[in-house]
Amino acid sequence: MTIREKYYNWAQFIPSNIAVNTAKLGPIGNLKAAGTFGSIAGLLFFTVFLYNTTTFSLILSCAILAYIAIGVCDRAEICLDQKDPNCIILDEFVAMPICFIGINISTQSNVWILMILAFAFFRFFDIIKPLGIKNLQNLEGGLGCVADDIAAAIATCMLLHIYLMCST
Repeated sequence: MTIREKYYNWAQFIPSNIAVNTAKLGPIGNLKAAGTFGSIAGLLFFTVFLYNTTTFSLILSCAILAYIAIGVCDRAEICLDQKDPNCIILDEFVAMPICFIGINISTQSNVWILMILAFAFFRFFDIIKPLGIKNLQNLEGGLGCVADDIAAAIATCMLLHIYLMCST
């Protein structure tokens, strides 16, 4: 039994056009530098919906979003017959909030600096894929599509924590 069959087989029932459009965040996935715009959309989503949540709520929300994204991205990859194409940006979108786990951002005096650093660090790790992040793309289907972005977000989160420790 494959990972797909065991954990996110439900995604096969998503109609093709819905899976592809969701994975592309609608027309955003068709833009040049789509991953950058997907990251910005994820940052905006975090700011509007998850900004004042507790760490537990943020982790739970991120886990649910990641699970859904794995299934949707998997289905979109099958429909597009491509492995992690640039137009699929749901993975960047769901990864951005992970950058802020453990940071009570609403109490920070330097919120804009944190947002800019999070975006810059995340894009660095997502594009360059150092520290074995690139190898995560080899995982099966949607899991490989989303896992490298989650790893990039975790690395970003660690750097943000270091920044906050050094700036106090």
